[in-house]
Amino acid sequence: MQTIAIIDSHTAGEPTRVVLDGGPDLGSGSIAERLNVFREQFDWFRSAVVNEPRGSDAMVGALLCEATSAECAAGVIFFNNVSYLGMCGHGTMGLVTTLAHLGRIGVGKHLIETPVGIVTAELLADGRVTVHNVPAYRYASNVCVEVEGYGPITGDIAWGGNWFFLVEHHGQDLQFARVEALTDFTWRIRAALERTGITGANGALIDHIELFVPGSNGARTRNFVLCPGKAYDRSPCGTGTSAKVACLAADGKLQEGEVWIQEGILKTRFEASYSYKDGQLWPTITGSAFITLEGSLILDDHDPFQRGIRDV
Repeated sequence: MQTIAIIDSHTAGEPTRVVLDGGPDLGSGSIAERLNVFREQFDWFRSAVVNEPRGSDAMVGALLCEATSAECAAGVIFFNNVSYLGMCGHGTMGLVTTLAHLGRIGVGKHLIETPVGIVTAELLADGRVTVHNVPAYRYASNVCVEVEGYGPITGDIAWGGNWFFLVEHHGQDLQFARVEALTDFTWRIRAALERTGITGANGALIDHIELFVPGSNGARTRNFVLCPGKAYDRSPCGTGTSAKVACLAADGKLQEGEVWIQEGILKTRFEASYSYKDGQLWPTITGSAFITLEGSLILDDHDPFQRGIRDV
């Protein structure tokens, strides 16, 4: 019988489960190298932590790791119900809130090592968290794909820590009551991208689909984001908002330092802006996370779903 110490939180409605202790030994390489070990040798642990019966399709896991740089407060590997994430904005907010809850960090800026690079996260005096994300950019604009049942859909391909296909003109009503219909629509877009061989840089899989409509009560836009495992993002999506900011900047619709308020499908909000440094666009996302649970997961050798409910 194995126990795994965890703390759960949610960021704007999207859950994060930080694994504090009981995780696999991934060696002492970079966080990117340890991610490869995790994926190749311990994928069952990912499933056990976030999949049913202990988790859910919406749960994002965050394996707390010792950083390779002494300057970093922590290293982290993010994962979900089907795979791994290079970076996770809401998850970083959840991680920082968790570390503060444990008394490991205080108000101020902290470096977090992720598989795609070191990010700066700032714990504000009011408890909110600002994530200074990895550089974001638009890879391609006005990409048209034929979507089964809907015809041609045009969007942008952008990187914000994960790969996104961002669609503004889609004819969908982005309301919480329609999440099943929106999930079906965006999943069809993803399938169409894969079927036609449309990818991110270097053939990277575009595993996030993001829809936009005008926002409410001061928010510039509302989004619906489909995540890799066919679950929708309850939050406005940190990496997705970063990708959106990169597209806005490329079109001259958002100036450096200007604040963009992004609303999610639950009408929760992130504040976003960007700066240019060394010829790259660096997004900044601010939001709030809240602790929801402290406890331990139990993996019993006699449990048929010890490793989570996967393909049966």
